[in-house]
Amino acid sequence: MKDRDITAAKAIAEAVAQKGGKVYYVGGFVRDSIMGNESKDIDIEVHGINPDELLSVLKGIGTPILMGADFGVYGLTHLDIDISMPRKEDNQRGGKDDFASHIDPFIGTEKSAKRRDFTMNALMQDVLTGEIIDHFGGIQDIKNCVIRHVSDDTFVQDPLRVLRAARFASRFGFDIAPETMELCRNIKLDGLAFERVYEELKKALMKSERPSLFFEELRRMDALDVWFPEVKALIGVKQPPQHHPEGDVWNHTMLVLDNGALLRDKAENKCGFMLSALCHDLGKPATTTDEDGHIHSIGHEFVGVDIAKKFIGRLTQDASLQKYVFNMVELHMRPNILESQKSSAKAFCKVFDLSVCPKDLLLLSEADYCGRNGHKDYTRKRECLHEMLSLFEERMAKDHVKGADLIKAGFKPGKEFGKALEFAHKLRVSGVAKKEALRQTIAYLGSLM
Repeated sequence: MKDRDITAAKAIAEAVAQKGGKVYYVGGFVRDSIMGNESKDIDIEVHGINPDELLSVLKGIGTPILMGADFGVYGLTHLDIDISMPRKEDNQRGGKDDFASHIDPFIGTEKSAKRRDFTMNALMQDVLTGEIIDHFGGIQDIKNCVIRHVSDDTFVQDPLRVLRAARFASRFGFDIAPETMELCRNIKLDGLAFERVYEELKKALMKSERPSLFFEELRRMDALDVWFPEVKALIGVKQPPQHHPEGDVWNHTMLVLDNGALLRDKAENKCGFMLSALCHDLGKPATTTDEDGHIHSIGHEFVGVDIAKKFIGRLTQDASLQKYVFNMVELHMRPNILESQKSSAKAFCKVFDLSVCPKDLLLLSEADYCGRNGHKDYTRKRECLHEMLSLFEERMAKDHVKGADLIKAGFKPGKEFGKALEFAHKLRVSGVAKKEALRQTIAYLGSLM
């Protein structure tokens, strides 16, 4: 939140007041203020003037942005303010109805607040006086750490609110009220747009200290089937107790998620890292065997890639993100295995070379280990793995054989060049100095001619 945004909100409120209207802070801004948290964005709602008058006010403050004129939603350039007008109803299912006729600036604060999802998000605050308007007991619910829906009638209009309930429980550590939980159990989620589901998942993974609670609450609601069946399949899948005292693969994955949340700020691709933590063992339900108490899940990391493709593909078409997650899932076991086997630097470097992001791979390995063995000390393993990563990075930073070097040596570019450069790259990863690597590469290329 920036001072200039607050200043602009007050300027809008003063101009609206001159026309006989009022402006309120609404939603998360008020909730976060009461909870003592900082809000990055400001949402304000304008009552008591018509849309044309509001647009005139905004033009006097800055340059308006019509983010959803039919919905009565505006912005101002260079400011993080969402400016809206009250509506009689809100179809958030993504239908094509004309919402212009639903804008009602004179509906009053209670009816306007009633269409919001939870009591803590139905709070309003007069921008000029600071008065809090709390029609539905939101302040008390915040004090009691409870997520409670505002209205049975309006809540069910948007099935996404089931995911939002779980996400807020995860983010704030609040309990979902029993009546809200029961209502959520009876709401179908199959009509939701995948983009909206993915946004809720991302927020749960990126903003929660314990993202596991998002999935635990959805499990309690029996709401995993439509969008998260691959995650639900982890429930009850056995693991060898000597290596996994935490229990089944679901419990393990939830612990890995929470450990991942402790590490995500260190990751280069934070969202991809958290998705990888969620997906890393998706292959275990299909590969786990129990032979006389000997439990194995051989090859689960490879099978898991195909399952992750189905899961991630349902939620996003982001090709770079998919590539990252699938690569992390396939390699997630390798660093810890190599460390436990006291493998050579060459073996480590080969794995790092296969990784789209070696730094994040080590973070995932740490989250996986700590999720498997609780909070045992990872210091020695971390130091070893990062020592190997530093060695790899040093090798990659050194001068190496390029196509220009082969041309300079008298070779003409052709179909064999690619094979020769692949050969040279392997030498580079192995730590062979450029002079010797060039000699070997020239000899190899010569043998292909």
